[in-house]
Amino acid sequence: MHRWQAFWTAAILALGSLTLQAAQPPNPAVVARQVDQLLQEELPELSSVAQGRCDDATFLRRVYLDLVGRAPTADEISWFLLDTSPDKRRQVVAELLNSPEYGQHWAGYWRDVVFYRASDPRARVGVESFERFMAEALNRNVSWDKIATEIITATGDVRQRGATGLILAQMGDAELIAAEVSRIFLGIQVQCAQCHDHPTDRWRRQQFHELAAFFPRTKIRPMRTAQGRTFVVFSLERPVRGRRRLRWRLEHYMPDLNNPQAEGTLMRPKFFLTGRSLPPGTPDLVRRRTLAQWITSPRNRWFAKAFVNRMWYELVGRGFYEPVDDLGPDRKPVAPRTLNRLCRGFIDSGYNIKWLMAVICTTEAYQRALGPQDSAQQVAFASGTATRLHADQVWQVLRDLLQPVAGISPRRNTPAGRARLVAAARRQFRQIFGFDPSTPADEVQGSIPQALFLMNNPFLQRVMSARPGTMLGQLLREFPDNEPAVRELYLRVLSREPKPSEMEKALAYIHQVGDRAEAFEDLLWALVNSTEFLHRR
Repeated sequence: MHRWQAFWTAAILALGSLTLQAAQPPNPAVVARQVDQLLQEELPELSSVAQGRCDDATFLRRVYLDLVGRAPTADEISWFLLDTSPDKRRQVVAELLNSPEYGQHWAGYWRDVVFYRASDPRARVGVESFERFMAEALNRNVSWDKIATEIITATGDVRQRGATGLILAQMGDAELIAAEVSRIFLGIQVQCAQCHDHPTDRWRRQQFHELAAFFPRTKIRPMRTAQGRTFVVFSLERPVRGRRRLRWRLEHYMPDLNNPQAEGTLMRPKFFLTGRSLPPGTPDLVRRRTLAQWITSPRNRWFAKAFVNRMWYELVGRGFYEPVDDLGPDRKPVAPRTLNRLCRGFIDSGYNIKWLMAVICTTEAYQRALGPQDSAQQVAFASGTATRLHADQVWQVLRDLLQPVAGISPRRNTPAGRARLVAAARRQFRQIFGFDPSTPADEVQGSIPQALFLMNNPFLQRVMSARPGTMLGQLLREFPDNEPAVRELYLRVLSREPKPSEMEKALAYIHQVGDRAEAFEDLLWALVNSTEFLHRR
C-alpha cells in the first residue's frame, strides 16, 4: 500500500470511531407542541380548517398499524377506552416503541425501500438477512447515522451480513449504488444527471459520476456454501481481466456519450453537496467510510431532512416534500421552519429514531381526525390522511384476525410444515399487495388481483367460515346474542364498535338471511373487503 493510502486508511478508521455525542434528547411532548405551534404560524389557515383530535379507537388502530404493523386486539381496545389517564396516548406510543414488533415492522418497511428498486431478482437471497439486521438495529435503537454507515460500508456474505442489502440489491454496480445511496440517505434524485445535466435541478452529469467514483471497487461475486448459493460483497484492490478486456477496473470513468467505446473520463471521488474529494487510488473501504462520514455529518442538513421527511410522510400521511425521495435545494417544502425544527431536534438527539417517532406521534398533526381528502383544496396537515396498508400490514392484520387457523391437513400440521405454509402465504401477499413505499400516497391504488384474492382465495374462505376451530366459529359460540356478536366482530375487524346505522343494517341482514352462521360469514367477508379495513385511517 502506498504511504498516502496508509495515511488515509488510518485517518478514516480513526474518524469512524468518533460518533455524534448527544445529550439527553428533549422531551418529545415539548418538541411536539413546538412543532404544532410552528405549523400554525406557517399555515395560518389551519386555525379555521384543522380537524380536531380523532377518537381514541381511531388513534389506537392508527398508532398500532404505524408503529408495530398490526391492529390492536379487542382486549387492548377495551382497556384503552376504559383508561381515563390524560397521558394514555403518549404512554401507548412509548410502549409500542419498546415492543419487539416495532423493529420487525419497520424492518419490513426498509426492506421494501431497498429491494423494490433491486436491479436483479437474484438479490432476494439477501432479503431475510437484511430484515434481521434492520429489526435488531431498530429495536436496539441504533442511531440512523450508524445504520446508514453500516449499510454504505458493508462487506461479507449477504446471507450473514444483512447490512450488505443495498449493495446486493444493485449487484455491486457503482452507478446504481450511488443513485440509491443519494435517494435513500439524502432524498436527492441525483441519478437524473447520469446521462445529462439534471433537467430541473442544479446537479451536473459530472457530479453524479464523481459520486459513483466512491464505489468502483465495491464488488459482488457468487459463492456456494453449505446453506446454498449466496453472494459476497468485497473490496477490489487490483484490476481483474477477462479473456479479451479489462473486466473490473479500480476507478470510475464517466462514459463519452459521443464515443461509447472510449475509456471515458477518469472521475475523482467527490461529494456533490460539499465539493470534498479523495484522490484516485484511494482504497475501497476508505472511500466508502469517508463518504458515509460526509453524508451523516450534522453539518449535512439533507441527511436529517431526508429521514425526517420520510418518517413524517409515513406517519402523518403527507410529507413536507413530496415525493419523499425527491428533495434538494431547488425544491420548496411545505412549512420549512417546522421541518427544520424537527431536523434540529433529530440531530441534537444523536439521530435517535425512537425519539423522532415519539415526537411525531405526539403532535396534534398526527392525531387529527379524517377530513376532506381532496388534496387540491385541503390545507396541508389539516386532517388525518387515509393511506393504503402495506403488504405486511394486510398480512399481519388478517393473520391475527383469523387465528386460530383451520383447514391445514394433518400431514402438514407440523412446526416445519406450518412454517413453510406461512412463509409461502406471506410471499404471495407481498407479491399481490406490495408497493414501493416511496410512491406518493395518491398513486397507491387497490388492484383487481387484490380484490380477487380477498374474495376468492380458497384458504381465506376456509378460515373466514363459521366452522369449528375458526375465529368466527368461536366468536358465535362465545356471543350467542346477535347484537354483542356484531359489536365484537366490528371490534376485531375494524378496531371500533359499529355505528348505530351499521348495527341496524347488520341485525336486519342477519334476520333476513335466517341462517346465523351464513349471515355472519357474509358480514365478516364484507368488513374484510371494505376500504376501511385496507387503509390506515
